[in-house]
Amino acid sequence: MKSQILKIGFLFLLSISLGCQQNENSKSVSTDNSNELDRTHLPIQPPKTAAITEMDARNVQKPEPFNVEAPEGAPNIVLVMIDDIGFGATNTFGGAIETPTFDRLANNGLRFNQFHTTALCSPTRASLLSGRNHHNVNVGSVMEIATGYPGNQGIRPDNAKYVAETLRQNGYSTAAFGKWHETATWEVSVSGPFFRWPTNSGFDKFYGFIGGETNQWDPVIFDGVTKVHKKDDPDYHFTTDMTNEAIEWIKFQKAMTPDKPFMVYYAPGAVHAPHHAPKEWIEKYKGKFDAGWLKLREETFARQKEMGIIPKNTKLAPMPSDIKDWESLSADEKKLFALQMETFAGFMDHTDNEIGRMVEAIEEVGAMDNTLFIYVMGDNGSSAEGGLEGTFNELVHLNGIFDEETIESMLEHADDWGGPNSFPHMSAAWAVATDAPFKWTKQMAADFGGTRNAMVMHWPAGISAKGEIREQFHHVNDVAPTILEATGLPAPKSINGVDQIPMDGVSMLYAANDAGAEDRHKVQYFEMFGNRAIYHDGWLARVVHMVPWVGKPRKPLAEEEWELYHVDEDFSLTNNLAADQPEKVKEMQDLFDKEAIANNVYPLDDRLYERFNAAIAGRPDLMGDRKSLTLAQGMEGILENTFLNVKNTSKTIVADVNLNGNDRGIILCQGGKFGGWALYMNNGKPGYTYNYFGLQRYTIEAPKAVTNKNAQIKLEFTYDGGGTGKGGVAKIFVDGDLVAEGRVEKTQPAVFSADETADVGLDDATQVADKVFKDVDDSEFTGVVEKVTISIPES
Repeated sequence: MKSQILKIGFLFLLSISLGCQQNENSKSVSTDNSNELDRTHLPIQPPKTAAITEMDARNVQKPEPFNVEAPEGAPNIVLVMIDDIGFGATNTFGGAIETPTFDRLANNGLRFNQFHTTALCSPTRASLLSGRNHHNVNVGSVMEIATGYPGNQGIRPDNAKYVAETLRQNGYSTAAFGKWHETATWEVSVSGPFFRWPTNSGFDKFYGFIGGETNQWDPVIFDGVTKVHKKDDPDYHFTTDMTNEAIEWIKFQKAMTPDKPFMVYYAPGAVHAPHHAPKEWIEKYKGKFDAGWLKLREETFARQKEMGIIPKNTKLAPMPSDIKDWESLSADEKKLFALQMETFAGFMDHTDNEIGRMVEAIEEVGAMDNTLFIYVMGDNGSSAEGGLEGTFNELVHLNGIFDEETIESMLEHADDWGGPNSFPHMSAAWAVATDAPFKWTKQMAADFGGTRNAMVMHWPAGISAKGEIREQFHHVNDVAPTILEATGLPAPKSINGVDQIPMDGVSMLYAANDAGAEDRHKVQYFEMFGNRAIYHDGWLARVVHMVPWVGKPRKPLAEEEWELYHVDEDFSLTNNLAADQPEKVKEMQDLFDKEAIANNVYPLDDRLYERFNAAIAGRPDLMGDRKSLTLAQGMEGILENTFLNVKNTSKTIVADVNLNGNDRGIILCQGGKFGGWALYMNNGKPGYTYNYFGLQRYTIEAPKAVTNKNAQIKLEFTYDGGGTGKGGVAKIFVDGDLVAEGRVEKTQPAVFSADETADVGLDDATQVADKVFKDVDDSEFTGVVEKVTISIPES
């Protein structure tokens, strides 16, 4: 053990300094050994040495090199966090989706059937990596709708550092791949700061996307803090790409430092919308869901009982009343809905296969036996954000619009569903079905359908039990304490000079090693958009405040009634005992208040679409009060939340360009082929396209090419007003002369894209003007954009 070697070395040097026999031609370094290796204050400091008085290094005994190493025998750590998938989705927990890697790890490890998340993406990930409650680390919701209230500001504090930082400063190599979604939206530009990016959050390596979702066929990728282009591969898919990167990193790390343990955080975009999967993986499930969502749910429920995943006395929670009976649907509805579920299943199966490739790589380097592998199947339940009919472009629903698509219009795209020309999401009914045996879905922090997720733990060298189920109540904030116990590391008291707040979670290893152990996680609150619950020692009290596909509260917060469930006897929350036990309800309400105040949960905020507007939400905005932004050629990759907000307003774009004749390419654009706008030139003719969710494209273009070598291209868009998402009139001018005019009938009110960017001189991912430019290279401007200014009116 390195610490023992250091200790012996220190004593040896100390004895020399006290007068032991030494070589007559050398003098020793005096070392103060009163301060032994302290892992509670990071970074770990080297031992103190006395001042050296000898001038010539040749006459001074060489000191022992100081190097921080992990505790002897410390395991590698792999955390897998799947996105947006429910408790009953996979065959490992009784569902219909094949996940052989998840299954294999479960059969050689442990299934946890009472593991919980926060009901939403960013909060779960913050809790997972910090070991604290999500409001306690200021991540009460997703980053894009952070507010100005403590607990919801999206600014992760320095006093609750991620467990990766603890491992990194204790001798681990650390890497994160895939989805991040943990950085405040105003901190994702070239201007930084980069304190809350992965490589400043404990990870030596990051390869992935910084926001909440990405186009799997054409992602916006960062390597560290640098935006990089996707690989040139006709079969490109991001999940495969990130897995290749993870495998390469693991093998390289073990080649360079075979005795140094690693931590890998593997967080694919799957199976968050858009549901993108290779065709063959979708076709694998052809016809398997033709019997409908109720049948899938019932079959899953039966398998869960047979496998022992749920207790024999569990009841199948009733379906929400909004969900239609499958037999009442038309043939077209059944065809569309079955395709949606086939795509979702194929996406998950493909992802699990990629995780299997990573497992094989760990085995190849001989590290799997001593790797603590925690595979969390979902950062929340399956998502109902596709609405009751699903959507070909999930950004439509993200904008709060539910009447733009029809069954017929979506079926027209059946051949593209899941492919590069789609941005799809499944019906909420499939979300309910894959959350079996529970009633609700993602966002529903009041129900286990939103918060209870399948989890498998695998560690052959540390856990002797195999193929068993653990029924202790646990939460995602228990993962970091579990890692610390497994690695033999203390929770740090301070990191980089900042005192750390205690972790809220408990280690799960007690349960891993003893199936009958008494629960240690006794209290846990849940809250998201006013949906809320409190768990205490086998009981749960809750309020179902707002349903995802409705998007508005059932009742005002102060008028709601609490429900009460005895979880130990009612696994799926079907028997409301509130009327029979009002005193217990009051006790639980008081406990929720206590936890809410202690964790900065109040005030509750049930606004959804309004919070996309930074001014309304009260969070910082990189643009602040600015009404204009001036850019130039080469300034690209500007994410939406760091660009001027041009939605629901008039705008003017003035570009000074140098031309070569018959020029082609983007002058300035924002968004992509599933929503955005672009000012460009097409064979010398200035043009403007407003792409409305990929459903409609409004294009105006000058009839003649510009012949000047230098020109000023100007766009004026005059917004109709009268609310959000309205249309307007677009005009193009060349050197002051009006050359084209036309109407844009509709605009996007809240969001263009989750990760598409604003770019000068090219369209860097999918093409906004996809009827004009076929790809990034085709969109590169053949002239030079000397300067382009975009402005909006003063209020």
